[in-house]
Amino acid sequence: MAELRREFMAAVSKLWPVAGGSLSLRKSSCMRERCAACESGVGHPRYGLWGRSGTERFSLYVAEELVPELEQALLNGQALQQLVREMGVRYTQARRSERSEQQSKRQSSSRRKKS
Repeated sequence: MAELRREFMAAVSKLWPVAGGSLSLRKSSCMRERCAACESGVGHPRYGLWGRSGTERFSLYVAEELVPELEQALLNGQALQQLVREMGVRYTQARRSERSEQQSKRQSSSRRKKS
């Protein structure tokens, strides 16, 4: 069990930065009259991070220069979720194995006492 914990902690330490949610690019118009970007249909690109925190939804503006870092954080967040699922299975299997071994020892011990 201790080895499984060390493996998990080592894997988690490599997953920084971490974020959850989704990143989207929105093109919005501005308030300026005769804006060339708006009139051409290109608009003004803005990135946003969208997600949930508990039951609340959130959205945050993301500066364009932070987008690559945030994309990596989102990938790390997905990897962390996958790691948690995998470790949940492995932890359960390890605990079941430990329990079976303990039951076998008890049965073996009780057989010896009866003899």
